Amino acid sequence: MSNPTGTNASIKRMVRTESFPTPFCPGCGHGILMCAILRAIDRLGWNMDDILFVSGIGCGGWIPSPHFAADTLHVTHGRPIAFATGAKLVNPDLKVVVIGGDGDIASIGGNHLIHGARRNIDLTVICANNGVYGMTGGQVTPTTPQGARTMTTPEGNPDAPFDLCQLVVAAGAQYVARQSVFHIRQLIRVIETALQRPGFSFVEAITPCPVQYGRRNALTTPVAMLRELGERCVSLSRARTMTREQLAGRVIVGEFVS
Repeated sequence: MSNPTGTNASIKRMVRTESFPTPFCPGCGHGILMCAILRAIDRLGWNMDDILFVSGIGCGGWIPSPHFAADTLHVTHGRPIAFATGAKLVNPDLKVVVIGGDGDIASIGGNHLIHGARRNIDLTVICANNGVYGMTGGQVTPTTPQGARTMTTPEGNPDAPFDLCQLVVAAGAQYVARQSVFHIRQLIRVIETALQRPGFSFVEAITPCPVQYGRRNALTTPVAMLRELGERCVSLSRARTMTREQLAGRVIVGEFVS
């Protein structure tokens, strides 16, 4: 007898229990994102055998591989969308989901991101954005907030970050949303929507990195990072009533293309 959806048993069948505990640092938000993805799939009642997960190199790449009880491709840095495109072309009936970090998806993989959206390839891309290269020492990425300290910007990042959602909106993505791991119910909902949407769908999940980002930016504990994240996030509807000055340093969350 199958386990009803929404239960711990129904989620447990979707993971390789021998792969736990995860490699994520204490307080890392990627574990929350992992659970959100599984909850969304569980709510849809999908069979993991019908899904291919593709990930690259980095902390975010460890979310599906080796933890998900499904077919996974753990590929070279910056190339998960390229590999996912090939898989989708070979088997158009396969549901292909790309999961990676902001460095993997938006830096070396940035061209694959915009051209995947431009070509409207039927993929769901989930970007775990912690604003830093977490696995390789804490270097600056294209999404590091301006002024934030990293290993390679010890005096503060001088460059304005990419707005990944606006980038893929401009490139032609069919569904675009951003939520944080602090807002777990909303995150599950947008992932569930993205998985069902035909064409190129994109979800940016803002997630904390206490070890590489937090300790360099006076966010000393995982709890402090989560609270700060909750305070920084503002809904899209509210943001439309705020001035540019009021929005400085805030993270706009919601559905940008629905």
